[in-house]
Amino acid sequence: MQFSNTEYNLYPMKGPLPEDVLHRWFGYRTFRPGQKEIITHVLDGRDVLAVIATGGGKSLCYQIPALIREGIGIVISPLIALMKDQVDCLAESGIPAAFLNSTQDIRDRRSIEESIIDGSLRILYVSPERLVQPSFIEFLMSVQVSLFAIDEAHCISQWGHEFRPEYRQLSIIRKTFTDVPIIALTATATPSVRSDIINELSLRDPKVIVGSFNRENLLYRIEKKEDGEQQLVRFLQSHQNESGIVYCFSKRQVTDLAKLLQKNHFSALPYHADLPKTVRHETQDRFLRDEVRIIVATVAFGMGINKPDVRFVVHYDLPKNLEHYYQETGRAGRDGDPAECLLLYSRADFRKIEYLIGQMADGTERMVSTRKLHEMVGYCESRACRRAVLLTYFGESWDHPGCGNCDSCLLGRKTLDGRENLSVIVACMDELRDDYGVSYLADIISGTADERVTARGHDTLVCFGSGRQHRRGLWVYWIRELISCGYLSRYGSRYPVVRKNPRTKKALAGEIPVRIGEPEFQSALPGEPDEDQYSPAENNLYEILRDVRRSIADDLDIPAFRVFPNRTLREMAKTRPGCLEDLRNVYGVGERRLMQYGRLFIKAINEYSDHEVANGRIL
Repeated sequence: MQFSNTEYNLYPMKGPLPEDVLHRWFGYRTFRPGQKEIITHVLDGRDVLAVIATGGGKSLCYQIPALIREGIGIVISPLIALMKDQVDCLAESGIPAAFLNSTQDIRDRRSIEESIIDGSLRILYVSPERLVQPSFIEFLMSVQVSLFAIDEAHCISQWGHEFRPEYRQLSIIRKTFTDVPIIALTATATPSVRSDIINELSLRDPKVIVGSFNRENLLYRIEKKEDGEQQLVRFLQSHQNESGIVYCFSKRQVTDLAKLLQKNHFSALPYHADLPKTVRHETQDRFLRDEVRIIVATVAFGMGINKPDVRFVVHYDLPKNLEHYYQETGRAGRDGDPAECLLLYSRADFRKIEYLIGQMADGTERMVSTRKLHEMVGYCESRACRRAVLLTYFGESWDHPGCGNCDSCLLGRKTLDGRENLSVIVACMDELRDDYGVSYLADIISGTADERVTARGHDTLVCFGSGRQHRRGLWVYWIRELISCGYLSRYGSRYPVVRKNPRTKKALAGEIPVRIGEPEFQSALPGEPDEDQYSPAENNLYEILRDVRRSIADDLDIPAFRVFPNRTLREMAKTRPGCLEDLRNVYGVGERRLMQYGRLFIKAINEYSDHEVANGRIL
């Protein structure tokens, strides 16, 4: 694999503005929130921890600095599929990038290394296992490295949801390359996980940039699972001819549900780790090309699958934790258009996962997994705004009464004034004069005199039994609900405790309302469909442009969105650029794609406009 500097015209690139690179090579006019700040710090040689929601544009935060800074940008990525997808996308934009992994023979690897040495390669993707090999470290020390980007950085933390021991070895980067900036990126990091990432990577005075976790275009819904198969079929009938993912807990469930959907005339295929690699790759490709609409899968599917127009994600079974849930729902609506996320919840699923966690040999892993599972259940059974609960969990403040785009808000579920409950809980915390967890506080308030309580003499406190008119489980629910709504906070990783926060005082003083959901679980109702926001002419032209895109994609044997995303086609249909210069200003049209595909789209637009004029339509 050899790259030509002349072909890509990337050198010399000393001094270009990030905005220039963004527009020229990626076709975007403006940065998303947080991107410019992150890029600027990396260009200045500073370490950065960037937490950006799925679909928020993490890749550009290291790709643009790698194109501007001298040398080769090294990206550490956990999955071969993820590497390949990124490299393919960069190639479509005309950017010389490559990956090194176990699927390549020695000739391919040597060719890539030669491209690094002669300076024709700008970005290289590697696995953490390869990066820490002494021979590879030695090779990198012989060339100029512009930056290290560690993707999915939450894998380094034992408090995260996808801890991978090999990520711990990445501390060698800072020890060996003392002057090279490191950017660690993740979409799902709680405050404790962020701290662990910084410590384990030995980041130097890092700039920590946490973007909003709020995906405004996603509708969150939870239904009590009663007749799961029929509930799923009814839901999919409301999303005919749309792309989506259905997540299941087990491989057997995946197989059975895929057959059920096929029987009901849905375009669906199964995906799980036990399927042959060739079958999995073919399934992925067919999904990306819209040849199949629905993938029924385990959590093995999704990471590295960049399909912007996924319109729904269904969790047929309970996710193990909120990080998984957030990450998986985040695969919907990456193009910014409305998308729906449905979770079918049952206590039976909870007990099944709880049992499997109990079989874990590692005590720390078992403890962390149990806590995260209970937080997941708390989210499902909360009556609070779904978005508020998610954002609070990831450390983002939410001061709105509701989001208007989740089942709790849309259904107007019953709430109650939680100020009195909060007062009882805070009085207990003050009398204890030390930090305790949710369960222990519920024990004290409900008057549950177990061995822990009596051994500490806490059964003699004034607050002991102060809320005994309500059962213990109800106090557990209320404490969690108040945490979810931001009136109290949870701190700590290993043994999390409940503490007051600035909103606690305001709530008790009556300065802000304290509304929490009633403790009952109801089935959610389907949301109302959005009104069509495009004119008939725009929709007609959009479909024509989709046909043009499909024809190009088929000829090149690539997914359609790699030609242009839906948003770009929508903007073409609305603005109707009449020449290449006009098309250059459309969202998502970079220099390479403009030259490669632009004339075909301009021709289609002009032909459609001429047809409308000929038929007496005023444009």
